[in-house]
Amino acid sequence: MSEVVPETGWSPSSWRSKHAAQVGKRQAVNYPDPERLSSVLAKISALPPLVTPSEWFRSADSFQKFRFERLRFQLAAVQRNEAFLLHAGDCAESFDACTQQNISAKIGLILSFSLILIWGGRLPVVRVGRIAGQYAKPRSSATERIGDREVLSFRYVQPSSADDPDDRTPDPQRLLSAYFHSTTTLNYVRGLLTSGFASLHHPRDWSLSHVRSPSLRSEFEKITEGLSDALDFSRTIGVDSGKESVPFERGGGRGVVGEVDFYTSHEGLMLDYEQALTREFPLAESSSEKKAIIIRLHTFCGLVIVPDNLMVPTLSTSAASATRLESRLAQLVNPKKEPGRVTLITRYGAGKAKNHLPGHLQAVQASGHPVAWICDPMHGNTLTSATGLKTRHFGTIISELTSCIKIHTTCGSRLGGVSLEFTGELNEQGFSVTECLGGSMELGEEELGLRYQSFCDPRLNFEQALDVAFLVSNYFKDARRGITGENNIYAALGGKK
Repeated sequence: MSEVVPETGWSPSSWRSKHAAQVGKRQAVNYPDPERLSSVLAKISALPPLVTPSEWFRSADSFQKFRFERLRFQLAAVQRNEAFLLHAGDCAESFDACTQQNISAKIGLILSFSLILIWGGRLPVVRVGRIAGQYAKPRSSATERIGDREVLSFRYVQPSSADDPDDRTPDPQRLLSAYFHSTTTLNYVRGLLTSGFASLHHPRDWSLSHVRSPSLRSEFEKITEGLSDALDFSRTIGVDSGKESVPFERGGGRGVVGEVDFYTSHEGLMLDYEQALTREFPLAESSSEKKAIIIRLHTFCGLVIVPDNLMVPTLSTSAASATRLESRLAQLVNPKKEPGRVTLITRYGAGKAKNHLPGHLQAVQASGHPVAWICDPMHGNTLTSATGLKTRHFGTIISELTSCIKIHTTCGSRLGGVSLEFTGELNEQGFSVTECLGGSMELGEEELGLRYQSFCDPRLNFEQALDVAFLVSNYFKDARRGITGENNIYAALGGKK
């Protein structure tokens, strides 16, 4: 890989002269009308940014002592085992799924999941959604064969309009549609999180009425009832004070139980589009010529290499088989070993974590780089059902997850988070999607076709996602209490020994 460009020589288009440009060509989309593409990108560049400086940065005593942005500060806490990262959402979004009901269901599920983790682990949760921009997916080849024809590979909704071999010509106008759908989603998420949707004073509003598993409902009610009791106790003894003790609708503040931090992410594959989303903002007094660059996504290995002064929250990459790769990446993007800048997501497949994860942990530990270790138990456990549907089995998902938890403990580390593909989507009758096998619902292959909605990878549904939340929360609770041995929830949910 090329070295990081000097601070004074960086611009949003610097990636074109770097090794990243060559790597990015593997995922490049060839538009038949370059002039129309340029026109659309210019339009996106002139539109308001998707996020603003006030959403990313906190004030400081002076510009020279400018603090880490809020997310990087929280990721540093994950690296110190003082917080847990939840990265979750769709494998890929669609424009049609950008609805009030779907967005509310996704955010509600992430909030419910994080509440369960907090209750068991007694750690704050950093919430990062795969939402508001997950409109394109990587492909190993620009073309694929369907029958006796060679057609353009389907790159999902951002480049072209449908999963139809005869309708895959890339259309620049869809980049503009991606921008506006991202904007709409972000604005609605902002509205939800500042209107009491995330308030811990009424956690039962978080879609609990749709939990069809009696055992899950019972466990969740225990947590919410216990939390409500704790909040009532805090108010009774006077923990709340000042405006926080006054209801928000009567002029009070929301306080720590009224709202949460929530971040969004997507795979930054279409570099021309990502460049058009990049904005420069002045930070200090008019006499200062320094600027900060705001990028709304996590940067991924090989695609975006940034200068030292660029305040990017983290580099997220999937751990490969090369044992020393992670430490080399960390040195490349974080030579000063600053906390909160590097996140490593492992995705091995059930049964393979024990062969690879210990070596990866040892290599990074020896390098002295601060990193957050996240487990993705989804992508290495995909299979094809007898009916030809792409699916995953819940048992193998939780097997990889629990294996990583144990390996981290054995190696003197701690798992810092989990990356999941799940959805809270429900149909008009209140039924969840049916894309992954197993879980407390014991979903079988014959039921996959009932409500298989994904155009990309299969996702855990509402009930299966809460299964994972209770499992991880129970592990953390046992660890706090010094309890060892087999986890009863793990065995009950079909975990593999």
